Amino acid sequence: MSSVNAERPARLSGLSATDLLRFATAGSVDDGKSTLVGRLLYDSKSILTDQLEAVERVSADRGLRAPDLALLTDGLRAEREQGITIDVAYRYFATARRRFILADTPGHVQYTRNMVTGASTAELAVVLVDARNGVVEQTRRHAAVAALLRVPHVVLAVNKMDLVAYEERVFAHIAEEFTAYAASLGVPEITAVPISALTGDNVVEPSARMDWYGGPTVLEHLETVPAGSAPAGRHARFPVQYVIRPRTAEHPDYRGYAGQIAAGGFRVGEAVTVLPSGRTSKIAGIDLLGKPVEMAWAPQSVTLLLDDDIDISRGDLLVPVGDTPATSQDIEATVCHVADTPLLAGQRVLLKHTTRTVKAIVKEIPSRLTLEDLSQYPEPGRLIANDIGRVKVRTAEPLALDAYADSRRTGSFLLIDPADGTTLAAGMAGEAFGSSAAGASSYATVSDAVAHEEGWDF
Repeated sequence: MSSVNAERPARLSGLSATDLLRFATAGSVDDGKSTLVGRLLYDSKSILTDQLEAVERVSADRGLRAPDLALLTDGLRAEREQGITIDVAYRYFATARRRFILADTPGHVQYTRNMVTGASTAELAVVLVDARNGVVEQTRRHAAVAALLRVPHVVLAVNKMDLVAYEERVFAHIAEEFTAYAASLGVPEITAVPISALTGDNVVEPSARMDWYGGPTVLEHLETVPAGSAPAGRHARFPVQYVIRPRTAEHPDYRGYAGQIAAGGFRVGEAVTVLPSGRTSKIAGIDLLGKPVEMAWAPQSVTLLLDDDIDISRGDLLVPVGDTPATSQDIEATVCHVADTPLLAGQRVLLKHTTRTVKAIVKEIPSRLTLEDLSQYPEPGRLIANDIGRVKVRTAEPLALDAYADSRRTGSFLLIDPADGTTLAAGMAGEAFGSSAAGASSYATVSDAVAHEEGWDF
């Protein structure tokens, strides 16, 4: 273990205190996710005094000798009463090396959709496994969701090592099984760490009881794993959120386009294309926090000014000339269904992509993914809560979607119920997953007559 301690200062010295890492925790029920999060917060001294006092008070009321650190994240009353995590709990904390946004996601199968929410913006996923149980169905399910959402880094935290006498062979067997499964899903990087969240072994500090392990602790890995991405080499994308026309005496001709850069970067003088119109112009200026800058990059919120006074409105997409995504009304994607009501072939929906929302029809549901063995169930006709499946959607207007593999932000979309605004499914454009058994097929015509009659025929 001395080698781990010796390497730590050298490995962390180059990191900026302003680095930000978004990560999510996942795992089966009672694997210790909330306890791990609580231990991270407690041992990194990221808990306020009143928070700790509240946890100590509740723990004492339950007859516990030590604080139940899981209570730091189980914030809903139902969660505390049942001893489970129901909703995604977000926590913000920082160390001397990095800032963190953490999403503690539920372990129950019925709340898998909540993990999709927590992991959709994560750069790293911590998947917990109970050392006594090994890799179970829900472990495979969470690994599959992390792979589907293109989470670039996955940490396997083999928890409760104290209950298996800190045996190296137990850890090695679980790590080998999980790594082989995750690699088959296409997960690019997997790091396995043996821990005990209850006692703190290998969470923040190295464990003297597992001196056979020479890798990083959980926190050390979180502090050192690459976070974010450089603007260079990424497809630059700017969805317009708001058009600014002050028309004041000081700024009589000001016309700016405000929004958050979704990917890549833009600089003054760069030629851009406006989608879906296809008109081109040049960036005349970039305003950031009320001051002009020469360049800006994701995820900064800026206002772009163009040389030409052309028609641009909310929902349009600005991209560099020569780096234009294809526009189409026909979208094929993988979706995670998150609503309690099913998604049906022929259903009318709204599709929200970045800042643009258009009418759409689910023309076909070619297949549903079986997460247990990654096979495809062909032509299910519907998707229910927590299902992952392929859909074919036709929109009323052309949309410019990147492949999700190229851009998680501009390759994703939501399907929304037009009646009440409920989110039905989260989609990943062009993303195929698992071996396809459904094969190629044409769009279903189940709803064409109804769609034409009700004005949704496009």
